[in-house]
Amino acid sequence: MDNQTDRYIRQRRLPEIGDAGQDKLAQARVLIVGCGALGSVQAELMARAGVGQIRIVDRDVADIGNLHRQFLLDEDDVTARLPKAQAAARRLRRINSQISVEAIVQDVRPGNVEDLVKDVDLVLDGTDNFETRYVLNDACVKHARPWVYGGVIGTTGQVFPIRPGGPCLRCLFPEPPDPGSVPTCDRAGVLNTASATIAALQATWAVKLLTGADGLGDTNASPLQVVDPWHGESRTIVRTRNPNCPCCARRQFQFLAETRTSWCSVLCGRNTVQVTPASPVALDLHRLAAELKALGQVTANPFLIEFAFGGYELTIFADGRVLVAGTTDAAKARDLVSRFIGV
Repeated sequence: MDNQTDRYIRQRRLPEIGDAGQDKLAQARVLIVGCGALGSVQAELMARAGVGQIRIVDRDVADIGNLHRQFLLDEDDVTARLPKAQAAARRLRRINSQISVEAIVQDVRPGNVEDLVKDVDLVLDGTDNFETRYVLNDACVKHARPWVYGGVIGTTGQVFPIRPGGPCLRCLFPEPPDPGSVPTCDRAGVLNTASATIAALQATWAVKLLTGADGLGDTNASPLQVVDPWHGESRTIVRTRNPNCPCCARRQFQFLAETRTSWCSVLCGRNTVQVTPASPVALDLHRLAAELKALGQVTANPFLIEFAFGGYELTIFADGRVLVAGTTDAAKARDLVSRFIGV
């Protein structure tokens, strides 16, 4: 193929990739979990880099609040109420017709995550909640699949490559934070250049891992990169594997059991879904109500918060249980709880 017809010629000229690396990308299969601020950028970069097969999984539908930071989506997708995965896949196929793009509209849960993970070469984290990340971590460690964790709140984000035999997410964060204890993007905001920066770093790690050019050497250690583009700050912290980690060391895949994740039940005749955390928590209702007031209508008492937003009403109890009125879709209810409370 000559220089005029090879879309990857400038990538091939990189000594870090070359012809051999480009061929590996063409044969690679990548799973992107979540197609929001992180996943949409990851997906576009993977498609433009020539990754041969891309699988996108997302549970949500495009809305106007996505457009300031979520690449691949536009106003037509919002008007049509397209699922994010389908809208992204349609756009990616126009960007690169030489690759295969699969869109799956699902909520990634213990019951389906292993089927999504086990036949790919690498997983990119585009999720917006810790619960899904711990499920993903268990599945990737169990099936020896590398994955790249990333997260952004406000102007700061972090990236951590996770390789078979190396430190996993539970080496970094042994347990997920309690619901309500960590700010969410909806409550704290997010800078679009911060999410794009983190997604680009995740995609860089994906290319390095897929081509075998990660340069990490010792699998017992991996770098945690923390970046704040607004303040021009970045630092790297080397994290080592915990020899007593319940996941990667003892191979106890607790988050693949439904008992470690929240569960949903549709309340008969009420157009309402109840989302219950894996274990009771003690929410700070006073603080949470103060933060939610900037986002919608809030009424509160010492026992619960009622929060109205976009045609939905969330009744939030101190033990972390939430009634989501206005839908019978469990995935939508879980997404709303993740956005406004954090799980």
